[in-house]
Amino acid sequence: MTGYDYDLGIIGGGAAGLTAAAGSAQFGAKTILIEKSGKLGGDCLHYGCVPSKTLIHTASVWYNARRVKDFGLPALALPAVGLGRVMDHVQEVINRIQRHDSPERFCALGAEIRFGLPVFTDDHALELGGQKISAKNWVIATGSSPVVPPIEGLAAVPFWTNETVFSQRILPAHLIVLGGGPIGLEIAQAFSRLGSKVTIIEFMDQILGPEDADIAALLQTLLEAEGIKIHTRTKAVRTGINGTTIQLTIAPVDNDFQSHVIEGDALFLSTGRKPNVVDLALEKAGVTFTPRDIPTNNRLKTNMAHIYACGDVNGHLPFTHVAGYEAGIAMTNAILHLPRKVDYQKVGWCTYTDPEVASIGFNEKRAQKEGLKYTAFTESFNDNDRAQAEGETSGMIKILVNPQGDPLGCQIIAHQAGELIHEWIIAMTGGVKLSKMAEAVHIYPTLSEISKRVSGRVFSEKLFSDQTRRILRMLFNLKGRACNV
Repeated sequence: MTGYDYDLGIIGGGAAGLTAAAGSAQFGAKTILIEKSGKLGGDCLHYGCVPSKTLIHTASVWYNARRVKDFGLPALALPAVGLGRVMDHVQEVINRIQRHDSPERFCALGAEIRFGLPVFTDDHALELGGQKISAKNWVIATGSSPVVPPIEGLAAVPFWTNETVFSQRILPAHLIVLGGGPIGLEIAQAFSRLGSKVTIIEFMDQILGPEDADIAALLQTLLEAEGIKIHTRTKAVRTGINGTTIQLTIAPVDNDFQSHVIEGDALFLSTGRKPNVVDLALEKAGVTFTPRDIPTNNRLKTNMAHIYACGDVNGHLPFTHVAGYEAGIAMTNAILHLPRKVDYQKVGWCTYTDPEVASIGFNEKRAQKEGLKYTAFTESFNDNDRAQAEGETSGMIKILVNPQGDPLGCQIIAHQAGELIHEWIIAMTGGVKLSKMAEAVHIYPTLSEISKRVSGRVFSEKLFSDQTRRILRMLFNLKGRACNV
C-alpha cells in the first residue's frame, strides 16, 4: 500500500460502516472509520430500528393491557400515557446498545475511529479537521436522511421526522402522518396505541406500495379496525399553523376541487429518504451520484473501481441487515479482491406493524413485472391452533411457486411474521425443496406449522388432482364405503 495511509477508509459509523471496519481490521488491514456525528451506531441505533421497535413494543404492551378482557381477565383501569417517560425508556435502550458500538471496542479490533466532517480532495484522499488522510480503497456508508416534501407552508410548521420524533415529550391528541410506508405505519400504530388519534395520508393507491395489494389491503383493514384513519390516493396540498393547531389541506391526487382541511396537534413526515452525500465533495473523488443514490454495480463498486457504497446511500434496500450484508461484500472485494456479488433475491425484510409484514424473494407484483410464471398458494392463520390459542388469527402466508415446483418467494402478514419468514429465507438461500419443507416435522402447537401446511398444499394439489381423486374413489368404492352419510 505504498503511498497510502490506510488499506481501507470508511465514511459513516452506522451498520454498514461498522461491519466493514470490524471485518477489515480483523483481516489485518490498516483501517480507519470516520463518523461526522460524534457517535457511532448510525440512524438505526439513534433514530431508526432500535428506538422505533422499542416504541412499538411499549405501545403493544399498553394496547394489550387494555384488551385483557378478551382473554377472560378482569378489565384494568389505566391512566393516560406520559410520553416523556416512554421516550426515556426508549433512550435507555439506545444507551445500553450504544456500549457495544464504542470507539474503544473497534480500536481493540484494530480499527481507528475518527470523528469529524470528511471532505474528498481526490479519489484516494480526503481532508479531516485540516489533516489529509489517504486510503487505497474507500467505502462510503453515510446512510440517508428524511426527505422534506415541497408542500406549501411546510417551512412554517414544526413537523416531526424519524430524527426528532423520539425526543418528543407530549402525546399529541391527533397525529397526522404523511406517508404510508413502513416508517409511517409503524409510528402511526405506535402513537395510536398510546392514545393519539391518528390519520395517515398516502399518495399511492395503497399503503406499503411494494407489497402485494391483498397483503396491503388486509393490513389497512386491521389498522382501521384499531381506529386509524387512512387516506390513499391523497396528496397534501398546503399546510399551516393556527395557534398550536396544524392545518393540512388534502385532496384526491387527481381532483384538487375536492380538497378539505384536517387539523392535528403534530405532523410526522415519512415521505421518502435521500442519500447523505452533501459536503463530501464526491465530485472531487470522481464519484457519480444522484439525488436518490450513489449508483453501484453488483459488487457494490461506484463508477470509481476502488470506491464502494453500502447501505442506504446506494439506494438499493434501505434496511440495517442489508447494510451489514452489503458491507461484508464490499469489504472482502476491497481487501481480499474476491469477486463477490450481491443477491437481493435472498434478502428478506419486515415491516413491524401489528401484524408484521415480512417478505423474501418475489411477490406477485415483482413476479408479474419480470414476466415470471408462477402459482400462488395461501393459508390463513385462522386455521392455526397456536394463533387461535393466542388470539392472533389475523393474517396469512402466501408462497409463489414456479412451474417446476420451486419456491420463488414468500410473504407473511401475521403476529411474529419477522421471525416466521426466516424458515423461508434459509430455504431459499440453501435451495431447499418444498418437498423437504412439507416433510419437516414442526413442533405443535406453533405458528410456524403454517409453513409446513402451505408447502403441503403444493403437493396435495398435484397428488390429489380431480382426476386422481376420481380414480381412487372408483378403486376404493369397489370395496364399499365405511360411511355412506
